[in-house]
Amino acid sequence: MNEESLDLWTRALRALQTADLLAADDPDGAASRAYYAAFHAVSALLAQEGRSFAKHSAVESAVHRDLVKTGRWPVEAGTAYTWLASLRSKADYGGKSHVTREEALEAVRRARRILHEACRVSPEPWPEAPPREPPAE
Repeated sequence: MNEESLDLWTRALRALQTADLLAADDPDGAASRAYYAAFHAVSALLAQEGRSFAKHSAVESAVHRDLVKTGRWPVEAGTAYTWLASLRSKADYGGKSHVTREEALEAVRRARRILHEACRVSPEPWPEAPPREPPAE
């Protein structure tokens, strides 16, 4: 595993942890960090293949073109990624429109799924797996 993919994976795990901590009190911040968890996880996966992208839109395109369309990821994972990107836009640039607590909790759940999909299809095992979804209360 190369150094770039390891660094990106570490960033993904940290962003997911932060999103989880922020979800109840700072939904906008949580949504943004959840998106970055997914973004870094996908970037880490692509870096394992020697690929990197300068634009967020290019990473999203790679999700659909190289992961979903090829059957490596289920369609739902691609949909989750696109939803996270859209929610991040609302969180960071939405003006008077803000992310709700429920949306933030869903963002954390979807980001966690993206990290698990990245683990599932990774050609090499990551040194640390993302946390599992907590049991329903």
